[in-house]
Amino acid sequence: MAGREAVRKAVQQVRPILSVDREEARKRALNLYKAWYRQIPYIVMDYDIPKTVEQCRAKLREEFEKHRNVSDVRVIDMLVIKGQMELKESVEIWKQKGHIMRYWKESQEPKPTDFLSKFIQGVN
Repeated sequence: MAGREAVRKAVQQVRPILSVDREEARKRALNLYKAWYRQIPYIVMDYDIPKTVEQCRAKLREEFEKHRNVSDVRVIDMLVIKGQMELKESVEIWKQKGHIMRYWKESQEPKPTDFLSKFIQGVN
């Protein structure tokens, strides 16, 4: 019983990374989104990627929408920190064109399951 109380107190007293409450974390995420939105034309021009500014902004929105349902303040803060690092690396041109284009790459093509698809792909 005493162990459970200690764990409960430790969980309740977890220190925030950056934001004190959810509203502050939301503002940080929104500011990150705006910073990315403003930098996209320069990133497209600097990296000479075969995407338009509108396509890049749509991808930005999609990336932020992935994490829309995250409610833990610490997780939101970590995502914001990672996003800020990505932005800095992109703006300072510490990345290469392939790193930027990786956002449009599908993660993994599903392996064929039926005979004809396997035959066409040359899978034994």
